[in-house]
Amino acid sequence: MAYKIVRYFIRLIFHLIARIEFVGFENMPAAKSYVIASNHIGRLDAALVYYVLDRPDIILLIAEKYRQNFFWRWLAKQVNGIFIDRFNPDIRALRQALKRLQNGGVLAIAPEGTRSKTGVLIEAKPGGIYLAWKAGVPILPVAVTGTEDTVVADRLKHFKRLHIKVTAGPSFTLPQEARGRNREALLQEYTDEVMCRIAALLPEEKRGVYRGHPRLKELLVSRIQYFNP
Repeated sequence: MAYKIVRYFIRLIFHLIARIEFVGFENMPAAKSYVIASNHIGRLDAALVYYVLDRPDIILLIAEKYRQNFFWRWLAKQVNGIFIDRFNPDIRALRQALKRLQNGGVLAIAPEGTRSKTGVLIEAKPGGIYLAWKAGVPILPVAVTGTEDTVVADRLKHFKRLHIKVTAGPSFTLPQEARGRNREALLQEYTDEVMCRIAALLPEEKRGVYRGHPRLKELLVSRIQYFNP
């Protein structure tokens, strides 16, 4: 019941403060269990997941620092969030997330691991991608614009609604037959693949460190199911 109430208020707040545009959500995986991988540009991003998905089994990894705050600790409990140490290998949190993912949940991750203060893509970490690969579930790349903290603060200060755009690309599954390869190199390759697919959904000026990546160039040249927002 608490989960439904929290989600109701999240949706109500977004309706009041923002106009949200959805693009490409016909690409949602048919599978019950999958991973949503998106860029991370503002504090609203995590709440946006509960606006987009109408499911009780969302798996959200929350930075350990928020555990110290009573309100965020309470809120994380209501949405069944998992606190994770972003700076050290957190085996407990990863195992918990993997178990819930294998049991049919939807894992929402920001591979970058932290908010980009400039609003452009920063280098990603492989932890979340490892979970998608280990579980063998589809990944839905998602690009978000309009939730930058500075943009949100400025527009709300002037009583202007936000314009948030959420763009989904084609879902895909990471190859399982490559498990015999060096795991570190493999996860780096897969992390780059996910981030380049996110970058392909963003305007050029938002692609950050992946702007010149060879894989991104391939995706943009092929244009297969990709487009420039």
